[in-house]
Amino acid sequence: MKASRIGPWLAVTLGAVYFLLPLIATFEFSLRVRRGQYSFDAYRNVLGDPHFQASFGYSTLVALATIVVGVLLVVPTAYVIQLRLPGLRPVVEFVTLLPLVVPAIVIVFGYLRIYNSSSWLPLTATPGSTNLLLVCGYVTLALPYLYRSVDTGLRTIDVRTLTEAAESLGARWPRILFTIIFPNVRVAIISGAFLTFAIVIGEFTFAALLDRPAFGPYLQLVGANRAYEPAALSIIAFAITWACMGLIQIFARDRRTGVAARP
Repeated sequence: MKASRIGPWLAVTLGAVYFLLPLIATFEFSLRVRRGQYSFDAYRNVLGDPHFQASFGYSTLVALATIVVGVLLVVPTAYVIQLRLPGLRPVVEFVTLLPLVVPAIVIVFGYLRIYNSSSWLPLTATPGSTNLLLVCGYVTLALPYLYRSVDTGLRTIDVRTLTEAAESLGARWPRILFTIIFPNVRVAIISGAFLTFAIVIGEFTFAALLDRPAFGPYLQLVGANRAYEPAALSIIAFAITWACMGLIQIFARDRRTGVAARP
């Protein structure tokens, strides 16, 4: 092997060891429920726990709602800025970066102060309205990643030419967005959706302070009371996240192939 190739391979090897070694150690520890032998008892205990099923199902539904709301908010905003208001790009980029600067606990306490049960908009008065507030909070947390993913996708296409061509054929703005812009930035939306899902599925602060039965508080509760089940939960959460990423990548590749194959 040439000396010029040793550096990149060494970096890849060190990165793989740094990433995989703790994962392997966690998996090995999760198999030690029975003394002196390996078993999957911790995984059976976790998967058979009704609280696991309920919390993970709840977080999945909230993640899907967050993705839908975030996409419907971000794509039109980024599209208008790209097409009509390029001067506002620095302002919007600054606003979407704020969730990275302002801690989540500050945001959720602000929500509790503004939307408590005695305010003019009591979003914490009922479980349904609290779920809505949680989705809005997660949309806020996902903005830095979702907006930049969509904005990058929009920059790779000629938005102005596509819009003018559609308008010349009589298409209105809703149709332009849903039949032209959305399909052309599909891969960017899928990437942002995956990042949003990864953020929501393990988030703790918002769900705990809003008293929602999400997966993050369940992880913390199990970790505080058991020994081997938290390791099993970590492996399960890791496997589900990477499985979703793989499915998303397969879906995006298949759709791109299908579009390219059309006459």
